[in-house]
Amino acid sequence: MHYEHLIVERKGPVAVVTLNRPERLNALSVDIMTEIERVTEEFREDVETRVVIFTGKGRHFSAGIDLKDPKRAAVAEASLLKRQRAFHQGPRMIRKLYEMNQITIAAVNGGALGGGACIVTALDFRIGADDCFCAYPEGALGIPLSWISLPLCVHLIGPARAKRMVILAQKEKAETLRQWGFLDEVVPKERLLERAMEMAEEYAAMPPVAAQMIKKSINALISALDQAVMHMDSDQVLLASLTEDYQEGVRAFFEKRPPRFQGR
Repeated sequence: MHYEHLIVERKGPVAVVTLNRPERLNALSVDIMTEIERVTEEFREDVETRVVIFTGKGRHFSAGIDLKDPKRAAVAEASLLKRQRAFHQGPRMIRKLYEMNQITIAAVNGGALGGGACIVTALDFRIGADDCFCAYPEGALGIPLSWISLPLCVHLIGPARAKRMVILAQKEKAETLRQWGFLDEVVPKERLLERAMEMAEEYAAMPPVAAQMIKKSINALISALDQAVMHMDSDQVLLASLTEDYQEGVRAFFEKRPPRFQGR
C-alpha cells in the first residue's frame, strides 16, 4: 500500500512505521492522521508482523496537531455537526493504535508534543532518545487534553503527575519521563532505533497468540472505565475551542508571547 506521509519498512516479523513530514516536524495534518488509521487497518489482517515500531523522520517524533493544515482550517468554518465529526478523527486514530494486535513500541526522537505524545502513550512500550522531550500544550491553548489520552497518561504516571504534565503544559525531559514511568527506557540518541529493534526482536520471538492475548487482556483490564470517562472528550474540546481563552491561546502561540487568560 502506498503512503505519502508514512514510511513502512518490514524486517522479518518486525515493522517500522516512520512519520514522514520532517519539513513540518511531523505535525499531524488530516492527511497523515488518515494514513496512520490506514496503516493500523493494514496491520490488522497481517499475521506475519508481530511487533511494530513507530518513530519520526528528522529531528522530532511529532510536533502535534498541524494548526496550519488547510483541511483543518476549512473544517473550522464548517457547520457545528461537521466540526464535531472531524474532531472524532483524533480519538479514533488513537483507539486504532491502542487496539493493534501487534506489540507496539514508540522510538521517541526529539519532541513528542500534543497529539504526538498521545500516539506515544497509545503504544505498548516507549524508548526515548536522551535528548527527547514530551508535552501536552493543549492546556496552554485553553483546551482540555482529548483523543482519549488523558486516562492513558494517568495509567502511566499516576494522577498527580498527570495533572502537572497536562495542566502546566510544560516540556518534560527524557530522564524525568523515565523516572515517572512515561518512558520505559532512555538511550543515547544514536542508539534509539537499534535499541527499539532489540526490544522488538525480544517480543517477536515470543509465541504470538499468547503475547497478543496477554496484551489485549491487560489493556482491557486497565482501560475498562476509560471510555465511560472520555466518550465526550472531543465535544469538550469543541466547546472549549469556542471560548475567548482558546482564541487568545492560539494568538499567543503564533505571536510567541505569554497568553492572558480571563476565563471567558
